[in-house]
Amino acid sequence: MSAISPDRIVAQAAIDAEDVRAALADIPDPELPVVSIAELGILGRVELGPDRVRVELHPTFVACPAIDLIRATVLDRLAEIVPGRPADVAFVFDPPWTSDRIGAQGRARLAAAGIAPPGPTAPGGLLVLDAIVECPRCGSPRTRLENLFGPTQCRTIRWCPDCREPFEAVKSV
Repeated sequence: MSAISPDRIVAQAAIDAEDVRAALADIPDPELPVVSIAELGILGRVELGPDRVRVELHPTFVACPAIDLIRATVLDRLAEIVPGRPADVAFVFDPPWTSDRIGAQGRARLAAAGIAPPGPTAPGGLLVLDAIVECPRCGSPRTRLENLFGPTQCRTIRWCPDCREPFEAVKSV
C-alpha cells in the first residue's frame, strides 16, 4: 500500500466549494459546446464536506437528453479534483432553469457561434412564439420562426429574410 504524500493532503484540505465550482465552470455543454455549463446557468449549488461533495445542476428541460452525459462529465472532473470523496451530482428543478440564467458571456458566445441567444422571458415563464429574435449573422429583427423544434429541445429554427439564412435560436423560457 502506498503512502499519501503530505503535499497532496494539504492540497486537498485547501480546496473549498468555490475551487470546485471554478474547476467545473469550464465544462462545455454537450449540446451547445460553445458555452460551458456555468455560462448556460446549469451549474447550481456546490457543497463540499470533509467526506463528500454535492453538486446541483439545473437542466434546461426536464427530458434533456444530455443529462446523463453532463452528470458523467461532472463526476469525472470531481474525481480529478477531490479524489477519494464520494460525489453526488443531482439534477434539481427548484428553482427551475430559465433562459435568464444564461450570463452575458454565454449570450455573447452563442451569438458569435451563429446561435441567437434568448430574449427576456415572458411573464410566468411562458414560451413566446412571436418574439422578435435578431439574426445573429446580420442583426435584422425581421426573422421568422420556421420550426419550433430545433436540433434540441431548447432551440428553434428561424429564418432571416434580409440575409436569407436559417439559424438556430435558444428558446426564451
